[in-house]
Amino acid sequence: MRQTLVLNATYEPLSTVSLRRAVVLVIQHKAVVEQAHPGLRVRAAAVDLPVPLVIRLRRFVKVPFRQRAPWSRRGVLVRDRHRCAYCGRRATTIDHVLPRSQGGGDTWLNTVAACAEDNHRKANRTPAQAGMALLVQPFEPTPADALLLALGLREDEMQAVGAAPAGWGAVPVPESA
Repeated sequence: MRQTLVLNATYEPLSTVSLRRAVVLVIQHKAVVEQAHPGLRVRAAAVDLPVPLVIRLRRFVKVPFRQRAPWSRRGVLVRDRHRCAYCGRRATTIDHVLPRSQGGGDTWLNTVAACAEDNHRKANRTPAQAGMALLVQPFEPTPADALLLALGLREDEMQAVGAAPAGWGAVPVPESA
């Protein structure tokens, strides 16, 4: 089922909702469609509207401030766009840069997406000990960035919405690392 980004009246990302919920919010005049999927429409007896990709609430909704996006395995894979941090192929697992057995934790800055082959090859070592280099530097997404990344938008779609997460795209690791 399609996911739709919900923006507050001030254009800050709030959450993602199902297509059905987004359509209900638009029909009830609680939200307006900011960006729609090109060529797709929702049609019913008395309704004909574009399939929303992004909707904006008409009234401001006060939400508690969240300073950090919660860490999760799925979140790491989404952040790294399912690309291995060591070889660039499709990633299916996550890897701890500093292994848990050596004191590394489940944090945004210590985990990267990895293919099973590279994860197994690195094993219980740091990248330096395994003779492997990181292609991208892990980063901690803001809660708003995490929402945008979870939508799985392409870079051109992100720019069309007017929001590109801070860590969008590959962040090269400095040569001294």
